[in-house]
This record gives sequence, C-alpha cells and structure tokens, in this order.
Amino acid sequence: MRKLLIIVLFFCSLTLCAQKEFSADTIPDNVWTSMQGKTYIPNDNIQRSDLRYVRVLHWDYDGKSHLGELICNKEIAEKLVVIFKELYAARYPIQHIELPEKYNADDEKQMRANNTSCFCYRQIAGSKRLSYHARGLAIDINPLYNPQVRHTKDGKTITAPKTAARYADRSKTFKYKITRDDLAYKLFTKYGFQWGGNWKYSKDYQHFEYR
Repeated sequence: MRKLLIIVLFFCSLTLCAQKEFSADTIPDNVWTSMQGKTYIPNDNIQRSDLRYVRVLHWDYDGKSHLGELICNKEIAEKLVVIFKELYAARYPIQHIELPEKYNADDEKQMRANNTSCFCYRQIAGSKRLSYHARGLAIDINPLYNPQVRHTKDGKTITAPKTAARYADRSKTFKYKITRDDLAYKLFTKYGFQWGGNWKYSKDYQHFEYR
C-alpha cells in the first residue's frame, strides 16, 4: 500500500511539473530588462502588455528533455502551449528553444545554432515592412535544417542562415526536416498558422506565421 502511494504521488508530481512547464504568462521583469535594445525597441506598434512569456518542454534529437522559453504575442500564446504539449507528447525533436538574447538577438547566429524562436522587433530583410516576428506572431522551428531558400536569376541559391546550403535540397532526408507530412506542419496549420514552405517564390521552411 505504501509503495502504491509513493508511485501515485510520483506521477502526480510529474503531472504538476508538466502543467507548470507548459505555461503562458506576463513577461517577468528580468526577462523584459534583458530584451531592451535587443529584441525589443520602444515603438508604437507593440507593447509589453501585448506579449507573453511562454515556457515549454521539448525533446532534442538525442532524446533528452529540455525546458524552452519563448516570447510571443498574447493572441497565440495559448495556441503555442497546446501545440508544444502535443509535440512533446509525440517526442518531436526540437534542438533549442532559447530566448534570442542568448545570441545577442543576432538572427543569423541563432539560426546557425538551430534555435527555435518567436518574437524579435525587426523589419523583413531588404524592406521597410515589419516582420510578423516584430509582433510576436511568427515562429521559426529548427531553422538551420529548415532554412529560408531563395534562387536568384543567375542560378544561385541563397539560404538563411548562410550555413544551411546543404539543407536547401528538400528531396534529401535529414534530421529536423519539416515537410507537409511533418507533425509540426500539421499542428501549426491546424491552429491557423501559415507555413513559409508553401510560399510561391522565396521558401521559408522554418517559418510559421499567424494571420
């Protein structure tokens, strides 16, 4: 009877832990401070109250569990919690989910590290339009292995990150690859996100945005 009680208490504690680690809340002061001048710049488009701090658990490709952190728009916070719960239950591999400040908010650097992230107040590369990331309404999943791919008129292939050229050929098989048959694709599109891999010209295989 005592052993049974211990087992029950153990699984209850695991359940409570999982509930705590899959959460969306207001941004803690220390996190908000670290964002200043990096992922957040004072602006008229989005404020602290529009954003949420999300914690999730995730598996890496070696089968190790990690705690991940994201900043996102409050409109998608609960959707992300549900999606990452389902990904975790299926042991879907995501290498890193760390706040971009760890990479000094350098997008190229964190993509090369295969870091999954969401909010960063910035413009779309090569334009003056705000990215969906600037509103916390887009997320990049395993970006090294799912790069943005663009083909120039002279036949060159340009990838972001620059180190991801080997993953531009989507006919090849490799780890962390997102396709239309992939669970991440199915879950994000189920909850109303659009996939950059479906774009007609420049493909962005890492990118899911909520419109």
